[in-house]
Amino acid sequence: MFTCEALNFFGTKTKLAKAAGVELQSLYKWGQLVPEARAHRLVEASGGALSYDKDVYDRYRQAKRVGKQITPVSQKEPD
Repeated sequence: MFTCEALNFFGTKTKLAKAAGVELQSLYKWGQLVPEARAHRLVEASGGALSYDKDVYDRYRQAKRVGKQITPVSQKEPD
């Protein structure tokens, strides 16, 4: 789960921090991805509107090792 997606859903950093169960200052350490443990909590807090995808985290770790950067991709609704 990308931090920007979670922030867009919750609207403010304060609301995002509260939903994630962290202090506001912690958000500034997150970087591009929400920490995996917090992502699970945000899935529940969003009622499933946000999703945790293990593959995103695996690709991020792999790209980081080779010095590449990944970007969020908008998800298409199934037909």
